[in-house]
Amino acid sequence: MRLFDKRIISHFDYLLIIFVLPLIFLSYHLIGETNEQLANKQLFYYSISLFAFFIVFVLPIRKKLRMIPTLYWIGIALLVAVEFVGISKLGAQRWIHIPILGTTIQPSELIKPIFILMLGYLIQQRPPPKNGYKVLDFLYFSFYILLPFLLIAKEPDLGTALVLLFVGYGILFIIGVNWKIWATIIITLGIASPFIYTYLIKDYQKKRITDFISEKPSYHVQQSIIAIGSGGLTGKLSEEATQTQLKFLPIATSDFIFAYFVERYGFLGAIGLIFLYLLIIMHLLTMNYYFKDDYIVRAFASGLGLLIFFNMSINILMVIGFAPVVGIPLPLFSYGGSSFINFIVTFAILENLLAFRYMNLYNYERKL
Repeated sequence: MRLFDKRIISHFDYLLIIFVLPLIFLSYHLIGETNEQLANKQLFYYSISLFAFFIVFVLPIRKKLRMIPTLYWIGIALLVAVEFVGISKLGAQRWIHIPILGTTIQPSELIKPIFILMLGYLIQQRPPPKNGYKVLDFLYFSFYILLPFLLIAKEPDLGTALVLLFVGYGILFIIGVNWKIWATIIITLGIASPFIYTYLIKDYQKKRITDFISEKPSYHVQQSIIAIGSGGLTGKLSEEATQTQLKFLPIATSDFIFAYFVERYGFLGAIGLIFLYLLIIMHLLTMNYYFKDDYIVRAFASGLGLLIFFNMSINILMVIGFAPVVGIPLPLFSYGGSSFINFIVTFAILENLLAFRYMNLYNYERKL
């Protein structure tokens, strides 16, 4: 048993944790500078996420892969339930109240790791042929990608829905789909774009696009750009970061925390933070090279890398005025519990898939 434990721990990806920890420390430091009470709450979320990480890490995921479709359909059922019993906040119906716990859950957040795991499971069951997936396979996977996308977009939460859509098809792109399918999709989207904008996008979403392409950005973005510009090359001391300390910069600890970070640490700090994210993303994507035959690891690692990439890119482009303002936090950095805990759980699932990759081989050796 001791040998078995050592072998499992030896497959744990410590480098991934090393890359993630600086993000957590920097985030806590920034939140503490702005609001000590929020920093204490964030510590509570860290504690919960650490507990959740260890619980998920020891789950027998490899043994219970057949349970993944059940979890996926439970997630879909929760998304459907939002339509009928969901709670509305700020004009969006995204939450379900849990009377026993006296709290709410957001199914669109909960389904993210399950969604990626489901695609990994399906790809493991149906590996790609030599020249990539053909039309029938592509449509088969598309059903499982588009279903949560449509349900989340209807809430409405177009930002999260689009991220899941990009992640799902990004995984298929990495695993392998015939190039003719991608060419057809690009041409079709180009032709259908006017129809999508006119009939499928809600008025408030059109307003965000209009505000984005107009000459004058919204107040939030204006203050964000001022904060970023005032940081200069190397940033300012905490007491001199007036955009944040004097409350000109709204939501400085969550959606616009990147602007506060640049105000404190300047252009060089921004480059360093983006580089840290890229290290994590590239590390995850390189697993496609090291685990060529383990499609569930490849798909899940790729999905997690893409999830971080799209969340990071959209958030940063949003705060510098290059994308419409949507409620997508900076992953592992913005203040809040649900997004942070969800990412930590997703990391735990990946570590589980890696550490227990040779579990069946170990069990066989022990029987011998």
